[in-house]
Amino acid sequence: MSEERFADVGRGIELCYAEAGDPAGRPLLLVMGLGQQMIAWPDGFVDLLAERGFRVITFDNRDAGRSTHADYRPPPLMAILRNRIPAESYNLGDLAQDTVGLLDVLGLERVHIAGVSMGGMIAQTVAARFPQRVRTLTSIMSTTGARKVGRPALSTWMLMGGRPPRTREEAVTRAVKMFRHIGSHGFPFDEDSLRARAGAAWDRDRSAAGLGRQLTAIFASGDRTEEVRRITAPTLVVHGDRDRMVHPSGGQVTHEAIAGSRLVVIPGLGHDCPAGVWPRLVDLIDEHAQDSTHAPA
Repeated sequence: MSEERFADVGRGIELCYAEAGDPAGRPLLLVMGLGQQMIAWPDGFVDLLAERGFRVITFDNRDAGRSTHADYRPPPLMAILRNRIPAESYNLGDLAQDTVGLLDVLGLERVHIAGVSMGGMIAQTVAARFPQRVRTLTSIMSTTGARKVGRPALSTWMLMGGRPPRTREEAVTRAVKMFRHIGSHGFPFDEDSLRARAGAAWDRDRSAAGLGRQLTAIFASGDRTEEVRRITAPTLVVHGDRDRMVHPSGGQVTHEAIAGSRLVVIPGLGHDCPAGVWPRLVDLIDEHAQDSTHAPA
């Protein structure tokens, strides 16, 4: 990855971003999920994409990592679940606009965009509202916001409702506990790598409030099915059959909402990106971008 840089994307928001691969390669924007920083994309996975000829761009969403953080207190989890949304809250549309602002700063007219979890929701929103900016969309372990589908397991909600970590070690331990639960039970669990990334995330950003504000943004956006139906970009939907954070039904309804989309369900995959799935996922993204029916990259 390149050195971390900062982009003023407007409306008082600055995003931290980095790049990998050939600057003249096919631009691929990776959008990370709820409460996660851009360093949550494993280096090995990014390297494989760069080797396929992509110019890979990663970034911290607002309220994560080194990007701009809001200064208002997020509501408690139970208030969010009851849809008690503070007036000052942002939504997925705002995060999508941040994303397009980053493309403007980088001078990129059209990109391949792949988002995971909440990042998939942001990527869907970009594709729906800014169709001229998206060559292809890859929505990974995400959903449309439709009620009763794509929801976390009750056990996952219980883990999310715990006390925020107060030390680096607590943050690392919490990450291991969470990803042992929601991660891929069909692939080897690399605890050492997870601990290293969780520790690095704590070093970059110790704030826990951003996760609550991002979760509020998801609930504030409600059921986006009708908007998702407007997506015209060639779309690949990827989901694991062992996902305890976004139930696999979320991938199914996303596929059903987007005309002409392709759904790939990966056996054993949970809500993470283990090394064992990298070759398969890179192949899928690359083949999707190269499909002869798509606009030229």
